[in-house]
Amino acid sequence: MQTGNIIDEAVRFIAELYQGNSDGHGFDHSMRVYRSALLIAEAEESCDRETVALAALLHDADDYKLFSTENNANARAFLTAHQVPPERIETICAAINSVSFSKNRGKRPGSVEGQIVQDADRLDAIGAIGVARTFAYGGGHGRTLEESVRHFHEKLLLLKDLMNTSKAREMAESRHLFMLSFLAEWEKENATQAPVPPAAGLQHRTGSSQESD
Repeated sequence: MQTGNIIDEAVRFIAELYQGNSDGHGFDHSMRVYRSALLIAEAEESCDRETVALAALLHDADDYKLFSTENNANARAFLTAHQVPPERIETICAAINSVSFSKNRGKRPGSVEGQIVQDADRLDAIGAIGVARTFAYGGGHGRTLEESVRHFHEKLLLLKDLMNTSKAREMAESRHLFMLSFLAEWEKENATQAPVPPAAGLQHRTGSSQESD
């Protein structure tokens, strides 16, 4: 198994798998997670970078929000087809399964590879991209703007302090501050909206204006 070849094949695989997805969990998201994971991995000397790369690229290949597969079926099919040894497949799938926030609340991944991929995925949920993804997903699933903003308080503002690696904690700082700035501006703009005047008042002013012309 040649690392470069299988990574290229994995990129092509997910490009086809996520075709048409625009809710923030598609190909672009996975590629950002992949790049962030490799950046974090540079600071973690003990990690297996191929496992990190493949887990990052395939981390949403069986996401329940996108697919109805079980037991990492899409990821396993790809890895098996490319002659990845069974024990390596299990390691990669374990890292993938450590990513989900809802399924791993309060849990720290048991491997450094899982910690890196979890951190990389969470980094893509915060900052400017995180803001954009939140509203893209919310709009595609019938959430109001207010419901999407509530998601910041329920999850996204928690992520900075849940990072596993020092590199991810460093990367999360500015992204967290951006979200705080966004939410402050959101509250400011909502609070300063002028009340809608009564219809009768509008009619009276319109009539008065017409009389003076």
